[in-house]
Amino acid sequence: MNDDLFTKYTTIAFQGAHYAFSEIAARRFFGEEVKVQPCRTFEQVFTSVSRGTAHYGIIPIENSLTGSIHRNYDLLLEHDLRIVGEVFLRVEQHLIANKGIDLKEIKTIYSHPQALEQCRKFLTSLNNVDAVASYDTAGSVKMIRDKSMKDAGAIASKWAAQDYDMQILKEEIEDIPENFTRFLILSPKESTLENVNKTSVVFSMKNIPGALFKGLSVFALRDIDLLKIESRPLRGRPWAYIFYLDFAGHMGEERCKNAIRHLQEITSFLKVLGSYPAGNSLEQSNNEK
Repeated sequence: MNDDLFTKYTTIAFQGAHYAFSEIAARRFFGEEVKVQPCRTFEQVFTSVSRGTAHYGIIPIENSLTGSIHRNYDLLLEHDLRIVGEVFLRVEQHLIANKGIDLKEIKTIYSHPQALEQCRKFLTSLNNVDAVASYDTAGSVKMIRDKSMKDAGAIASKWAAQDYDMQILKEEIEDIPENFTRFLILSPKESTLENVNKTSVVFSMKNIPGALFKGLSVFALRDIDLLKIESRPLRGRPWAYIFYLDFAGHMGEERCKNAIRHLQEITSFLKVLGSYPAGNSLEQSNNEK
């Protein structure tokens, strides 16, 4: 989504060091000219956008191999930000090390837990090598470079290897090549309704028989396509749950408004997280080939 509104003065907060996958996804969505703001944690991304030190934030929400990033679902509930867009990024994981290091010298491999999980088959094929979780993919590359670690590698993007002047020992080590991550774009303000065709909501059900069935039926009755549903434990209430739901349509449509009004009647809590233009994972995949 390249737009004249996004300039070198537009600041995007993301989790990780420079050339983390979140930064790559941010530049894919906003364009290369924007300013990026690395954050150590996802919480800092939300806080930065909430306080206005960044115009937008970008967070990964699910991966096609390893599933949802649950912490970010929880943070969507905790913070008063709106989803205004999404972007899909094909994730290619590479084993990176300092120059002159051979694979047989590697004893420890660092990366974000999601990246380690995406490369499980490769990691288990190595003998006497420990996989250690770190806060970020690109940050792991920076760490082994800054510390001149001769017996360590990191799993990250090829851009991280280039940016930190490191070597790639093994390319594309993810378990399955069709490895995509979906990222959400966050803003303090709601999106305009132009080109908007997807909505995300979060809700909890009243304790009544068939509550979830009734909740989902408000969309079926109006021929609204449900795209994803995710349940999370409701804190402070053991064995109670909140539900995150994506559906096709936007809150400017009468049928969607009516569905949400109907849903409010049978929920104990409901929040519209945002209506936004849906990303196209197939189109973006083809563009990367």
